[in-house]
Amino acid sequence: MAGMTVKTEGGVMMEINMTPLIDVMLVLLTLLIITLPIQTHAVKLDMPRPNQPPPLVQPPVVNLSIDFDGSILWNGAQVDRPTLDAYFQNAATSDPQPEIHLNPNKLAKYDIVAKVLADAQRLGVKKIGFTGLEQYMQ
Repeated sequence: MAGMTVKTEGGVMMEINMTPLIDVMLVLLTLLIITLPIQTHAVKLDMPRPNQPPPLVQPPVVNLSIDFDGSILWNGAQVDRPTLDAYFQNAATSDPQPEIHLNPNKLAKYDIVAKVLADAQRLGVKKIGFTGLEQYMQ
């Protein structure tokens, strides 16, 4: 009988044969691994094309600073958030868009910097970058 073995003492011991179960499990595991799609975690970026000529009209540069106390400076003049939104709308519709150089102070709160960046993105500003990063290297 399959599954029965005889002990040396003469009694019958009932055991299940594990080899076919392990074989079936390995076949199912192999099929599962083969049929799963490969997960790709890609970040799609629009990179500039190589060897493009420089633009004919250089865009104006705007220095946007965020101080440690949360005050926002647009080209050195202090502005509030609604005025900053108006400046962002004007910058988004102008041709060419100005380059906005964001210089947050080392002690500025992340919340304020994130809100300024979110406002710029929401209003359509495309050319924005960070300056003054040498203060973080110390």
